[in-house]
Amino acid sequence: MSTRPDPRRWWALGALVACMLVLGFDGTILNVALPEMAAQLGADSAEQTWIADSYLIVFAALMLPAGLLGDRFGRRRMLLAGLGIFLAGSLFGAFVTSPGLVVAARVVLGAGGALIMPLALSVLPSLFPAEERSRALGAVSSASALGLPLGPIVGGWLLDHFWWGSVFLVNVPLVALGIAACLFLLPETRDPASPKVDLRSTALTVTGLAALVAGVNEGPARGWSSPLVLGALAAAVLLLTALVLRERRSARPVLDVALLRNRAFRWNTLAAALVTFALTGLLFVVPQHLQTVQGQDAFGTGLRMLPMMGGLLVASRAAGPLAGRFGSRVVIPGALLVLAAAALTGSRTEAGDGYGFTALWLTLAGFGFGFGILPAMDGALGALPRDRAGSGSGLLMTLRQVAGAVGVAVLGSLIAGSFAARLDTGGLPPAAADAAGDSVVAAHQVAARLGDAALARSADAAFVHGMDLALLACGIAAIAAAALTAAFLPGKQAGAGAAGPAEARPAEAREVVPRKADA
Repeated sequence: MSTRPDPRRWWALGALVACMLVLGFDGTILNVALPEMAAQLGADSAEQTWIADSYLIVFAALMLPAGLLGDRFGRRRMLLAGLGIFLAGSLFGAFVTSPGLVVAARVVLGAGGALIMPLALSVLPSLFPAEERSRALGAVSSASALGLPLGPIVGGWLLDHFWWGSVFLVNVPLVALGIAACLFLLPETRDPASPKVDLRSTALTVTGLAALVAGVNEGPARGWSSPLVLGALAAAVLLLTALVLRERRSARPVLDVALLRNRAFRWNTLAAALVTFALTGLLFVVPQHLQTVQGQDAFGTGLRMLPMMGGLLVASRAAGPLAGRFGSRVVIPGALLVLAAAALTGSRTEAGDGYGFTALWLTLAGFGFGFGILPAMDGALGALPRDRAGSGSGLLMTLRQVAGAVGVAVLGSLIAGSFAARLDTGGLPPAAADAAGDSVVAAHQVAARLGDAALARSADAAFVHGMDLALLACGIAAIAAAALTAAFLPGKQAGAGAAGPAEARPAEAREVVPRKADA
């Protein structure tokens, strides 16, 4: 028997959008505050790296268990737990007094975010009917994506008016709104057949993915032949192999690889991961270029990324109708080709180019991301039965996070290697030459100290060359992804068929728990 949708669902969606917006800009907002934070807390370069990376590592590693916990104990309940953990981490991080405690606060934030993101997505099918789900998913996904370029804008403004701890406190009101909305607006849903959480599988998932992300993140800085990097990657292979072997014998695994047997889920998930890889590469490269080569401050850099946000907003409104009319097999490869065009256009950048050229290809990148990610995620989640929404969305978001981490690491290594090879340090004292080769920022500091304008020009040219190589790699990856999705993604009819059984699944296959009055 059909039921009318909850009239309060759009209010609930607004609160979920606010939470996802926080998660989006929390990934980039700290980059603005890090120099001031490091100066006040006395953080060395290694501690600064872990302050930035700890959030991503924990976030990626815990998302798969988070989805299973939602299936087992209730998605509303675990979403509330995630919001509470995120709120505690934000309050703690605002008032810490040492680098180690900042890392601890970021770990807490990552744990909370890992619960929030997949479970916020997994409650959408219980709130919205099929004809509205694409719009709801678009709003939630757009909020997360919009948060990335908003991070430098918000962080820059806060640092102009408050102390560095304000980049943590800004989370508090939005998260509090999300908690209130979950308490009063969201129904409880769970999978009644879900078994107890397998602690061994959960431990293998967390440690394996943490080792993978840590190794990939440390590769560019320490070198890919570093014993620490090789050890982390080897441990990741061993742990994740052990996990897959264990999960193949489990009735309800944490890492539910069986979900990938569904063609619609598999190829839409791959498309979402590849779009994330390409866009993360762009987001990694552009702020460095705007700040170091074009001389913008953090706030100005955030403002100059607005064209990408504009393209994303327009595309997010049009992606659903286009996918409905032409099918994901047309729209997603087309979006990847737009991303490829943006990256290839950006790869023609020269050191003397102004901002107008950058704004052009940033706008294209926003269009490509908006047209690609929303149909891909909707197609992936729509292919799942509702009782697997938690574990499926956890797998989807984990693969996106890992793809983003790999994109940053690979492209960062490419830029660093090219910069060191092309920087002209002839005539400099050995110590100064060694310091200048560390990064374009370090080269500019050495040039300012020595009054060497030629070194600054060489640093700009060397960085731009590395950036062009990274963007070229992004463009090639996007073209390859477009070819794969065009060949293997289910067409319009196949996609619809994949989603259909999920909606037609009998009521006893899932449980909607009546929500008691919250007092």
